[in-house]
Amino acid sequence: MEMAWDDLIGIALLGTERRRPAGVVGDAAEAASSLLDAAAAGVVRRRAGLLPGTSGPRPRPAAPDRRPELPPAARRRLATLLTDRSGGGGGNRRGAAPNLAELLPQWLAAACREGYAVPPELLPALLDVARARTDLRADALAFAGPRGRWLAQLNPDWAYALRAGAAAVPAATEQDQEEAARLWEEGLFAERVALLARLRTTAPDTGLALLAATWKSERAEDRLMFLDSLRTGLSAADETFLEQALSDRSRNVRATAAELLSALPESALAARMAVRARTCVSLGPEGIVVEAPYECDAAMERDGVAPRPPNGRGERAWWLGQLVDAAPLSLWSARFGGRRAEQIVALPVLDDWQPDLHAAWCRAAVRQRNAVWARALLGPPPAPAAPAVAIGDPAKLLSILPAAERADWVASFVAAHGLSEAFQMLGVCAVPWAAPLGRAVVDALDIARDAGSYPWSFSGVMGLAERCLDPAGAEQVALLAAAGEEAVDGAPGASAYWAEAFQRLAGTLRLRAAMLSELRPLGA
Repeated sequence: MEMAWDDLIGIALLGTERRRPAGVVGDAAEAASSLLDAAAAGVVRRRAGLLPGTSGPRPRPAAPDRRPELPPAARRRLATLLTDRSGGGGGNRRGAAPNLAELLPQWLAAACREGYAVPPELLPALLDVARARTDLRADALAFAGPRGRWLAQLNPDWAYALRAGAAAVPAATEQDQEEAARLWEEGLFAERVALLARLRTTAPDTGLALLAATWKSERAEDRLMFLDSLRTGLSAADETFLEQALSDRSRNVRATAAELLSALPESALAARMAVRARTCVSLGPEGIVVEAPYECDAAMERDGVAPRPPNGRGERAWWLGQLVDAAPLSLWSARFGGRRAEQIVALPVLDDWQPDLHAAWCRAAVRQRNAVWARALLGPPPAPAAPAVAIGDPAKLLSILPAAERADWVASFVAAHGLSEAFQMLGVCAVPWAAPLGRAVVDALDIARDAGSYPWSFSGVMGLAERCLDPAGAEQVALLAAAGEEAVDGAPGASAYWAEAFQRLAGTLRLRAAMLSELRPLGA
């Protein structure tokens, strides 16, 4: 006897002891069995009776990807890297096995350099991993190519790929001007951000024209995101638009526009800041004299000067720093009698204003990408007897210098002062580290081990070394893996930890060498 589906559900909810299926004789167990049989038959009837749904439009095919396929060994390696979930383990003790998750960024960068296409079956795993790790996204999406972007449109979890910049989207997918204008008018916010980022690399004037056409109708948070895209391809052609943005109703938009204008030393805003900074800083007979502003007027606020200092910072020093770091660095040579940057930095600054003035010059050098001033502010690496203290952020100043000069400076610093102050500096050096820098780091680690230092204090540097040392140095590192004697005043068990860490470093370098060889074409 057939039973209605709603009746079956009602009996199941109440239980066969309280309500029995119709036509069933026997005890409660038999009634329950009969109920399950009826439910099974009912499920089959319901599924068989379903009407097929109306199919939606088929997605357009992905753009062709004409890049060569990965070699088989490299394909297997990528599958292993994408499925590894070790993460290096927890705590300070990681063991001697390489951390595969930390090798994936280098593998992706190398695959992009070689011009390979991702295997289609690994695309979902690649997009999932890049979703969780923002450090992978640029290379992962460039490697994913047009198929990756096409696939991301079909899954909301991968929407980040649609917001990616130009580096993540191959040139083959760029729209012509007419389609770009249509996408700008009708596209989703993420698509518009990606479009603007691409245009700022290939056709910055076109991107600026699209943004200017709809600027007044955009939401404040969207205007800020769009404005940030102008960092790419920033030039004097953007000045008129950015000057207008200084009057925007959003404070964050105004601040970003002022920052971008101050990165253009020839801009009108930089000239206005130069006039203000000149009145605050002069050269007296005994050194540099600083007279910080006594107020922050409306004109200063419009040009991006924040009137309220952070906690613990004086108002005048706060205003002075903002004026100086937005002024063109070319101002100071004329202001100080034609002196060069290194001569100006060497001048004494009266009344304890030197930290504020030098810190502002450091920010200006970074913002204006001025290697001459960065070199002057860094100076030579501190001698072993000198304190390893610098005004500003040495890592940011180093990032402006050529890669070889950067590596030499940091190698000298590490040789003189060890690794305790060098982590950020090492992070801005080109990978793989140049031979002198690699030797300096390994020697410093060996010295720290011999001194009985706490090994976990150097875990960050050891992790950098695994990613950045030249793989050719694997055998040299392997010689350090033999456990030495415990230092008299060292941490208990430190020697075994150091031996384990050097074993892991040598193994990681060997693995990196193997990975790179797998990506090279046969016969290369």
